[in-house]
Amino acid sequence: MTTMLLSENFPPATGGSARWLWEIYSRMPKCDTRIVAGTCDEAEAFDRTHDLNVHRMPLTFDDWGLLSITGWRDYTRAERELNHLVFRGNVHTIHCGRLLPEGYLALRMKKRHGVPYLCYVHGEELNTASTSRQLTWMTARVLQYAGTIIANSHNTADLLKQQWNVPDERLCVLNPGVDTRRFCPALRSDSVRQALGWGDRPVVLTVGRLQKRKGHDQMLRALPQMTSALPNVLYAIAGDGPEQQVLKGLTNELEITQHVQWMGRISDEQLIAAYQQCDLFALPNREIAGDFEGFGMVLLEAQSCGKPVLAGASGGTRETMIENETGCLVDIDSHVQLADKVSEMLSDPQRLNVMGTSARRWVMDRFDWESLSVQAQEVFKQRRIALRAAA
Repeated sequence: MTTMLLSENFPPATGGSARWLWEIYSRMPKCDTRIVAGTCDEAEAFDRTHDLNVHRMPLTFDDWGLLSITGWRDYTRAERELNHLVFRGNVHTIHCGRLLPEGYLALRMKKRHGVPYLCYVHGEELNTASTSRQLTWMTARVLQYAGTIIANSHNTADLLKQQWNVPDERLCVLNPGVDTRRFCPALRSDSVRQALGWGDRPVVLTVGRLQKRKGHDQMLRALPQMTSALPNVLYAIAGDGPEQQVLKGLTNELEITQHVQWMGRISDEQLIAAYQQCDLFALPNREIAGDFEGFGMVLLEAQSCGKPVLAGASGGTRETMIENETGCLVDIDSHVQLADKVSEMLSDPQRLNVMGTSARRWVMDRFDWESLSVQAQEVFKQRRIALRAAA
């Protein structure tokens, strides 16, 4: 009997959810696990680097709804291919990387083949679902028939209970984690910092897609005030996304180009080096029209590298840290408060070192992938037993 993971977001796709699913399912028994993942240009080359049972199919939908021509076409095509895979693959459970479109496809498999499914919920997609009655209806149906809902944080679980009426007995919180062996501290290195383009400047690092909820714009607005106390400060931004041109325009408008570095998409090796050599990691996230940060894996990665973190007091980010011990939360809506907090932290290197040491210990104790993957597999086992008993 086979467990099928169905997810558009799977390596070589980047991002927190893709990494989360890789770390969990690459550790599961390969003979009993099949991964149905989305397609991308680098997928074929990537799949030659591992021994997982991966089938690639188009899962990037232009429209998550069913009522448009493109949406109906994409769901019909995907459902036809999944019917074949489920029927021939002796699948006993489908694990869905998201509610839509993967969860709705799994619901169709349940109706047709009787295969139960579970869904991961990351938080922010609940806002997308509420933007139309059609998506709200589809999401509610997926949640109603799912055997298990896995929330990435207690904040997401609370939203599912309060706004979507998901009962406690079908909810489970599993946090994303980090590979603490790869994401580990390193001594300050002049040569590495030179290679990164930082020199001896104090560096605030942000990693993530350039989206409004990530709050890059507020950090940019805070920079002019920060330069009064820290004339040489550098804000390094790793990632790309839809807000890139807007943010670069704001940088020019504020006349702070000499204080901002656009790193773009970087390799894992460059990413780890950046975490290790920065002075402070910041994810200045906030809620924008219901769109929020569900958890914040980058905050774990930075702490695993022995760095203190700063995040917006929004969504599930507070669950990634011990407030005022490994990191700080701040009201990102006020770029004045943000500037004050960053300046305060950067002006006290001794406190940063103490927080970084605590951060490394906190992540190793609570968020290492080895222990989290065992926890996840135990949850999957318990839920299978419960589903069989119910049947």
